[in-house]
Amino acid sequence: MIILLLAVHVLIAIALVGVILLQKSEGGALGMGGGGMSGFMTGRSTANLLTRTTAILAVLFMVTSLSLVWFSNRDRAPRSILEQGAPPTPAAPVAPVAPPPQTPPAEPTPTAPAEPTPPTPPLAR
Repeated sequence: MIILLLAVHVLIAIALVGVILLQKSEGGALGMGGGGMSGFMTGRSTANLLTRTTAILAVLFMVTSLSLVWFSNRDRAPRSILEQGAPPTPAAPVAPVAPPPQTPPAEPTPTAPAEPTPPTPPLAR
């Protein structure tokens, strides 16, 4: 079902791009666009037809987009805490655990200081 809906979605997207490119330019956009009345599709009725077709294709595009999202997320597990419900409560109360007995720290053993190292003679170059 998702593959069929995706194929229809792609076809609607291609048709929408084609219908938008067929429409006459309003004259802004870097000097590009329709010249005089010698275009492929001209006249007021054709403009109304292309505008309505664009609107219908845009609505169909949005419907197929939302349908694809709904179908792809339908089988997934809930991720929200509100959708999952409350966590299960423990059956019996747990008794607190007593801390282990404290032993006094051991006295550090004294160590003799290390002997200083004798100086080394300089290296000749």
